[in-house]
Amino acid sequence: MELETKRVVAVIGGGSWATAIAKILHDNRNEVHWFIRNEETRMHLKQNGNNPSYLSDVQFNLEQIHVEDDINAAIARAEVVFVVVPSAYLPAWLEGVEGDSFKGRLVITAVKGIIPELHMTATEYIHHKFAVSYSHLGVISGPCHAEEIALKRLSYLTFSCKEIREAERVASMFRSSYVHTILSTDIYGTEYSAIIKNIYAVAAGMAHGIGYGDNFLAVLACNAQEELMRFLNVSYPAPRNANASAYLGDLLVTCYSQFSRNRTFGAMIGKGYTVLSAQTEMRMVAEGYYATNGIHALNARLQIKMPIADAMYSVLYGNTRPAIALGALTDNFN
Repeated sequence: MELETKRVVAVIGGGSWATAIAKILHDNRNEVHWFIRNEETRMHLKQNGNNPSYLSDVQFNLEQIHVEDDINAAIARAEVVFVVVPSAYLPAWLEGVEGDSFKGRLVITAVKGIIPELHMTATEYIHHKFAVSYSHLGVISGPCHAEEIALKRLSYLTFSCKEIREAERVASMFRSSYVHTILSTDIYGTEYSAIIKNIYAVAAGMAHGIGYGDNFLAVLACNAQEELMRFLNVSYPAPRNANASAYLGDLLVTCYSQFSRNRTFGAMIGKGYTVLSAQTEMRMVAEGYYATNGIHALNARLQIKMPIADAMYSVLYGNTRPAIALGALTDNFN
């Protein structure tokens, strides 16, 4: 699919999701300036046209992909900047960004987590740290796994901006034979949904690791959806369709998919791994671990009923055994 207008964009991040987003933009013949912190990864990408650590089968045309070692230079060349790094490392990745670098640019986050200690989302952090107006911020959400993008399997992405025309502007850069797009103005809802569903994916994996079957997982997912929408509607009331892909769809794929790192992390905990040993063995960040603490901290003020999220906190940050925490939930599920 050839776009009528090619865009100049920047991608910040070096993991699987950053690689997938760079691939989509590249396939649609946009000019991509890709900032990666790791020098070895940058050199390999420049020489071989692929990311050696993530989605290494994806090949890039080096005439369209410009690998940058200066984050401000990458941003300066772009009209739209995509921030795609794990939430725990976001402040470090953006540490070198000059105060006005984002000025006049649309900044789109694809960060599916909450920043530890600060308990802020990526858009909240960029808004406060760099004084970027919410009218110049947006969010990409799923349901979508990077691995399926690499395989060009049909996927759906939701683009949320304050103004629908800006959401369409970004979506037009992604739309293709294997990427269908959905537009939204619910920045808060889609971003927090992308964060909280990771907690429930940890719970789903934990249940699987303990030995619960598909029957229980279906009930867990239903109750997780109810809990997620309760949080969104109480903390930030807005018109939203609970059954939309960005909410229910993203929750389901993260709870059930073989590619879900949060489900994998939870399964390891359920099988007896400690948090540290599970994190050490996994090559990628399980955002649900940090989300569990962040949402717990936020909910200390909000006091929203979130029994599944509370159970995950008691396991990951307390001393509760997984079987005890999940067992306590079973009599209260609908």
